[in-house]
Amino acid sequence: MNRILLGENLAVLRTLPGTSAELIYIDPPFNTGRRQARPQLKTVRDQAGDRTGFGGARYRTERSGLSLGGYRDTFDDYLAFLRPRLAEAHRILTPHGSLFFHIDPREVHYCKVLLDEVFALDGGAGRACFQNEIIWAYDYGARATRRWPAKHDNILWYTRSPEHYTFNLDASDRIPYMAPGLVGADKAARGKTPTDVWWHTIVSPTGKEKTGYPTQKPLGILERIVRVHSNPGDRVLDFFAGSGTTGLAAARNHRQFLLIDENPDAVAIMEKRLNLPAERPDRPNAPE
Repeated sequence: MNRILLGENLAVLRTLPGTSAELIYIDPPFNTGRRQARPQLKTVRDQAGDRTGFGGARYRTERSGLSLGGYRDTFDDYLAFLRPRLAEAHRILTPHGSLFFHIDPREVHYCKVLLDEVFALDGGAGRACFQNEIIWAYDYGARATRRWPAKHDNILWYTRSPEHYTFNLDASDRIPYMAPGLVGADKAARGKTPTDVWWHTIVSPTGKEKTGYPTQKPLGILERIVRVHSNPGDRVLDFFAGSGTTGLAAARNHRQFLLIDENPDAVAIMEKRLNLPAERPDRPNAPE
């Protein structure tokens, strides 16, 4: 049942049956007003270079192009772009399902009001379906000098039902105590469950997890969401799938996944990462 679809997400979403996904995570474009792309770098041996390697050898860094999966992140009406897609997501969620919406501090307030409206559709409970705003905090990159540097993203958690939803807290990874000496050896060894502030590094530009996709999110963030907010065998949907991290988190934890993206470069990354050929909705193997 695991699938990668190359296609425009709104058109594909309209073909999916209602109440068919237990968990939806999306990381849409953030409407930053610029093109999202990460430079590709390579190192060349050069005694006059800017870094030192093994054995004292010197190397210089060169830019070899822009990353795969780059896209223009500008919208004339951002909320009008999101609204029909979120309405479809609400329709597709199961009665006990959860939606996680990943955005940045500039747009989160407007998106939350929109989600309140969407979750009131068809007699839904609207604002009562909002459960948490999770702050993903990290400490990487340049420091602003005219304001406090923005070093977090916002993840809004909504449930189809205000009271009945999947929340397996015992399945979460645990985090270290800040003062382990105050809680005793057993508790310190076990760690504690996370709060609504998640400290987690970004994907390292030089780490094994890196795919080259410019807005790739860490696997640890997605695995926490998948483990706590779904059960083995559930279907996880991501219709801004990018580098496929949601699918990898689902597969590693025995969930099914459906990934949708219209960028051929992103789909190529997903195919390689998940070892699964993509489908096109306009071909015979498209979803009914």
